[in-house]
Amino acid sequence: MDPATLIGLGLAVGGILLAIILEGSSPMSVILIPAMTLVILGTIGASLAGTRMADIPFIIQGTVKALTGKAVNPSKTIDTLVSLAETARREGLLALEDAAKDVDDEFLKDGLQSAIDGADPEDLREMLASKIETKRATDKIASAFYSTAGGYAPTVGIIGTVVSLVHVLENLADPTKLGHMIAAALVATFWGLLTANIICLPFGARLKRLSETECAHMELIVEGLMAVQAGANPRLVGQRLRSLVPSTGKKEKEAA
Repeated sequence: MDPATLIGLGLAVGGILLAIILEGSSPMSVILIPAMTLVILGTIGASLAGTRMADIPFIIQGTVKALTGKAVNPSKTIDTLVSLAETARREGLLALEDAAKDVDDEFLKDGLQSAIDGADPEDLREMLASKIETKRATDKIASAFYSTAGGYAPTVGIIGTVVSLVHVLENLADPTKLGHMIAAALVATFWGLLTANIICLPFGARLKRLSETECAHMELIVEGLMAVQAGANPRLVGQRLRSLVPSTGKKEKEAA
């Protein structure tokens, strides 16, 4: 998992636990299985109701990516493209046949193979652009799911509170239990807000950001492949591609 995600979740959860402790309560006071079950299952169910069965695999993949995904570093890709440009300028595109086998990035490999096979530059650019758009649309499925879940969770929590308060009203004859029961009823609202603001909305934002960086990386590859196919000067190719990378990317390259 990206360090920023770990730090962010740690600060959020740590702040909540610290506040509970400073109030003189115990973190276990909010661990109520019925409330947690209602919020989690209710939120997932409401969110799934707005999707399709075909979207579920993408949502699962997005969940894994939100937990383990890392932003791509363009430095290695730029170096690879510059090396390819040097070979293509010196020996021609056909000389890249062997080099293509050693490329790890599938998008770059497919585009390079198409260039070697003699694809028209405009057709190649259009094909690669279509792949980028398809990826962008696919990535939106998981990020939209979590953003939608972030909207449902607080309301589902309120539903849980209302259900519990109905139970409270059924026991007005026993005042000694009212305090505990009312507190337990409010826990559902707590979990609804926590689920939305600590899990769902951050996951949706993270998936959106990861998609943006991955698509930007693919667009960088397209520019590089066009230059390689055109037989551009390798030094100029490197300068052009590095100008498309944010300053943090440039610093990463210098540190590598």
